[in-house]
Amino acid sequence: MAKRILVVDDEEDILKTVSFRLKSAGYDVVTASDGLEGLNKARSEDAPPDLIILDLMLPKIDGYKVCRMLKFDENYRDIPVILFTARSEESDKKVGKDVGADAYIVKPFESQVLLENIKALLTE
Repeated sequence: MAKRILVVDDEEDILKTVSFRLKSAGYDVVTASDGLEGLNKARSEDAPPDLIILDLMLPKIDGYKVCRMLKFDENYRDIPVILFTARSEESDKKVGKDVGADAYIVKPFESQVLLENIKALLTE
């Protein structure tokens, strides 16, 4: 059965590009375009994601808060989260680590780097 990946980003082009790459690699992809929708889909009881790719600058709830809410919840803390953002400062990466992110990828991104991170996190 294909691993389910939730991609949360408010940029339609990014959602389409990442979804296409992930589907081509054999993953089942679910998308959300704001933090609240992403959080609700992550907490889906019938089919929680195996991994979440999360933008930081999102409408409604930012990616840091979504990550923190999931990582500090016993039911969801084991779902790997990749923060996926244009913010490349060391301070941003530190906050990402502090809220529990498992990886941090800066946009623009290399598809191969993203796929390698996903593979590594799903086989741990």
